[in-house]
Amino acid sequence: MRERHGTGAHRMVLLASLTLVGGCIPQIAPTRPQDPPPRIRYDTPRDSGYERQRLDDTVERPRTAPPAWQARPVTPDARTIASSTYVVQSGDTLRGIADRTGSGSEAIARANDLTAPYVIRAGQRLTIPAGRYHLVRAGETGIAIARAYGVDWSRVIAANDLQEPYTLRVGMRVLIPGGPVTPADRAAAFRLDIDDILTGGEPALATNQRPARPSSSPTRILPSNAVVAAPARLSGAFAWPLRGSVITRFGPGATGERYNGIKIAAPIGTPVLAAADGVVAYAGNEVANLGGLVILKHGGGWTTVYGHASQLLVQRGQSVKKGQTIAISGDSGFADRPELHFEIRKGRTPVDPLGQLPPR
Repeated sequence: MRERHGTGAHRMVLLASLTLVGGCIPQIAPTRPQDPPPRIRYDTPRDSGYERQRLDDTVERPRTAPPAWQARPVTPDARTIASSTYVVQSGDTLRGIADRTGSGSEAIARANDLTAPYVIRAGQRLTIPAGRYHLVRAGETGIAIARAYGVDWSRVIAANDLQEPYTLRVGMRVLIPGGPVTPADRAAAFRLDIDDILTGGEPALATNQRPARPSSSPTRILPSNAVVAAPARLSGAFAWPLRGSVITRFGPGATGERYNGIKIAAPIGTPVLAAADGVVAYAGNEVANLGGLVILKHGGGWTTVYGHASQLLVQRGQSVKKGQTIAISGDSGFADRPELHFEIRKGRTPVDPLGQLPPR
């Protein structure tokens, strides 16, 4: 299930408004910390309760490579196969059987209750599951695969029982969920959220390919097809990303929808600090409601998220230290005021940051 950061009704109003005005948005210079806040448009009177819609959401960012899902588009050439039975021959491997039948080795293992290391024997009869299978090529990402077929990436995760760290392998055959693709499915495939980036943002890893070592400098740009190595474990405890008042808490909101982090009020131009040592998994502004966004991986499945920035000071693949300035606060995205959206996640699950941060 996709996380939510605002009410459903409000989001529908915002998306509809953005569609209407998208073609006439003027280009403006990036917002610097010392500049006045960008222009804000209110679709309804300010006391109506509707969230505001920003017309010029430009965020300063360092020179960087395009995201892997943009750099390596996917051709939707999946092969559809019927269910069948295969009799194992001497010398067969599960990967070889998958190549021969067009199915996925993981799908065959699930259909036949095989567990790692997937030992098979001559004469064994294997069920080959029917389905539509996409062959993963070098550099392809889960996000790009989902977009190519117009399905939500979370549905692909579920159909293939993918597990953390969700890195695809070159030569793997991914089962594309069947059934008619609805307009909602197709829209979801092109609307990124944090879970998509964490689970489907890394390019496929080739056989014998090692992840790239993180860079300590924002000027050393790693290529989009590089798989970035995350820390092995979390080092130390989390620290506050900035000083300010918590204005929104973790958990259900007034409308019953769950908020996956906390909001911290902070003047525009406040340094945003890394909450722990880590590696930048994402720096950009493609998650519309969060604007300028940095995601750090800290090892052991721990991730932190920093949204609504006006300026990004790091790039994907860069290693950062606890307390290092990674962004400048702002009110980009669908922020109600100058603020920081801050999340802590364990795997795919958001946890209450106030339970992980020191008291103050």
